[in-house]
Amino acid sequence: MGRCRAPDGPHPGVRRVPDPYNGPMAAYPVRVYGDPVLKQAAREVDEVDASLVRLVDDMVETMYDSEGAGLAAPQVGVQKRLFVYDVGEGPEVMINPTIVEVGGEWYHDEGCLSIPGLRLGIVRPNQVHIRGYDLDGGEISVEADEFLGRVFQHEVDHLDGVLMLERLEDDMRKQALRVLRDRSLGLDTSAMEAKLVSAESEREL
Repeated sequence: MGRCRAPDGPHPGVRRVPDPYNGPMAAYPVRVYGDPVLKQAAREVDEVDASLVRLVDDMVETMYDSEGAGLAAPQVGVQKRLFVYDVGEGPEVMINPTIVEVGGEWYHDEGCLSIPGLRLGIVRPNQVHIRGYDLDGGEISVEADEFLGRVFQHEVDHLDGVLMLERLEDDMRKQALRVLRDRSLGLDTSAMEAKLVSAESEREL
């Protein structure tokens, strides 16, 4: 499925402010499971200014340093409704994203930079249509499926204060929480973790 950018230019919902940031990028620490910021819904972005451009640049650097495919602003402790991603075609940003349509179903593994080392087999829609804005304030409309579609859904969940654990059935969620608890106690959880995955998938979101 393809990507298209709306041809009608900047949208009044996101105002572009000049003087983009051109300084050095710096990686943030990624917030991990148990941090309350991951359970809070992010606020919509009203304008794109130099500080937001710098945030996006730093988030991209953090995503690459962490070897992730996507990163939402709350994962670095910033309650703004945006995420960055790269599935092999270069870094992209989505500001104020909204999933407007979904279809199909796909059971596949997911990882999360905020729950490091844990992979979970999760059912999600296979096709998504998402809309948002770029750093110029222009509207973006993207239709995606399979891995890219899953990246979009995972990152929008982060913006809504939802972790991938909440996408599991009750029994599987209890097992996953037990793994996290036992890990914190230094116990071997490899046998339990094997029951939580469905397929090979290496990149975290």
